[in-house]
Amino acid sequence: MTDSLTTGPPLDRPAAGTLERPRRARASISLVFAVHGAVSGSFVTRIPWIQDRLDLSPGQLGLALVMPAIGSSLAMPLAGRFVHRYGGRAAVRGLISLWCLALTLPALAPSLPLLCLILLGYGATAGMADVAMNAQGVEIEQRLGRSIMSGLHGMWSAGGLLASAFGILAAHQDLDARLQLAVTALVLLGLAQPICRGLPDLRAAEDEEAPPRFALPPRSSLVIGLVGFCAVFAEGASMDWSGVYLKDVTGASATVAAASYTAFALTMAVSRLAGDAAIRRLGAVRATRISGAIATAGGLLVVLADRPALAVAGFALIGIGIAVVVPLAFAAAGRIGTNPSQAIAGVATVTYTSGLVAPAVIGALAQATSLTVSFGVVAALAFALLLSAGALRRAEPAADRPAGTDHPATTDRRPTDNVIAPSSK
Repeated sequence: MTDSLTTGPPLDRPAAGTLERPRRARASISLVFAVHGAVSGSFVTRIPWIQDRLDLSPGQLGLALVMPAIGSSLAMPLAGRFVHRYGGRAAVRGLISLWCLALTLPALAPSLPLLCLILLGYGATAGMADVAMNAQGVEIEQRLGRSIMSGLHGMWSAGGLLASAFGILAAHQDLDARLQLAVTALVLLGLAQPICRGLPDLRAAEDEEAPPRFALPPRSSLVIGLVGFCAVFAEGASMDWSGVYLKDVTGASATVAAASYTAFALTMAVSRLAGDAAIRRLGAVRATRISGAIATAGGLLVVLADRPALAVAGFALIGIGIAVVVPLAFAAAGRIGTNPSQAIAGVATVTYTSGLVAPAVIGALAQATSLTVSFGVVAALAFALLLSAGALRRAEPAADRPAGTDHPATTDRRPTDNVIAPSSK
């Protein structure tokens, strides 16, 4: 058994279809995603502690929690410059390290204005690391010649779940969040360094022009971003409102209401980890259409639910249905033009904006009408995935494309898009 692909001439960017030690590269990028998710999961569990320490009202806390999304959206376009200047491996190592260190800061904030400023920077490091690691994941997927992006995002979810479990335990033991987050940050930082050494050192060609600091994303990436927008809207709505829906609409107990988020998060994580096999078998477009159908069924079940069990099942189906859509959106964006980081940043900005506005839109609609009507909108956006799935055809590596299907026009594809499967396969 060999652990390498056929090698080519020594270029600044490895030759098309070449990747040394592909198993190590895939394992490394998978663990990077898990570390990124673990930072997020650790922070979320200690938000109540931060709120109590600063004596924040719900409105003040809501203002603070908008800041990471704003910082992320503003900073994502800068990631392409980091990747171009320092190479993929160094960019991911540096940005994921900053993201780990940023975890220590929110619990140290002495006031609301400083908390908002800290969370703005916290979100900026999160967004840049997100773009860099997704760009690296797309490159590795492309050179392996088979889908891995869904599994990578599944590792992000798994890392977040594991870290949140530790955070819940720390909160239950009344451990000071400043100590817990500092220790967690140092542990994750220590893990990230050897993990990143396994990433391929992908670099831009010497004559490749550096991307601008801020630029509009390619038009084709906006269409892909809208597909991700629909999926993340359903995700944000379900994460923030599932418990309230169970309690207010179906009369569930507090314990059952909390279980609705667990069902949603677990089904989404498991579906992402298993999603690559389905994508390889069905192709990106068909997998997205089936996912949209499942999410639509889940949304309708939530709308029609008259008892807690049906609503929990509906949220679980939404989690299954949207699981692979965002990974496929990033994979498709990474195959646009000569600068994948810029296209991924564009898709990420459009996609994550949905997560920012979804909770507010659901709340406004619920105020004007009802929560049931609000989740009717979620079901409608899930149905839109069936209609727009064709935009993700680019997410299919050549080796994964179902027989008889053609790839769209390749005039804007990168020279690294030719793929050779691992010799050990």
